[in-house]
Amino acid sequence: MSLLRQWFDRLTLYLPVLLMGALAMSTYWLVRTTPPANIPAPVAKVEHLPDYFMRQFAVKTFDAEGKLKSEVSGAEARHFPDTDTLEIDQVQIRSFDETGKLTTASAQRALSNGDGSEVQLLGSARVVRAATLSALGKAQPELTFAGEYLHAFIKTERVTSNKPVVLTRGADRFTADRMEYDNQQRVMQLEGRVHGVLVPKAKP
Repeated sequence: MSLLRQWFDRLTLYLPVLLMGALAMSTYWLVRTTPPANIPAPVAKVEHLPDYFMRQFAVKTFDAEGKLKSEVSGAEARHFPDTDTLEIDQVQIRSFDETGKLTTASAQRALSNGDGSEVQLLGSARVVRAATLSALGKAQPELTFAGEYLHAFIKTERVTSNKPVVLTRGADRFTADRMEYDNQQRVMQLEGRVHGVLVPKAKP
């Protein structure tokens, strides 16, 4: 009877440990046999890598009547699918509006969005609107924007910059820290340190 009592006391002493071990084993078995939840696979990180190149290229677009509308050329172009942007080295751009007026642009590097409606010119940037005649037949001199950064909005005919720029209109010359130009409204806004030189027109 004493031996039975000692065995019972030992069983009582180790019972919690045995129960904990049994619980741990059953939990392990449950985890192993339960099918995994439908956890979505992690989305692969999109890398900023080009998907195609163009070297020593020239791309021309024409209107419905076959007239040249624009021409873009450069030393190399790289398209990045993650941002749908096109980077162009040593870019040269020629663009004609609906009336045939020519605007040219050049820079060490250009960054264009997918549809080409916005072009950022970086490094020795230059945009030139050729001399032309207004609707009333009045002569409009050549207009030039120059700086290290120019942002051209093709569809709305706007040019902006948050860096120093030099503007020349015929013989007149202006410098500014920032500028906005709206060709459709014929409005130019110069900000920061603005300096201008206006050359009087020669009398006929």
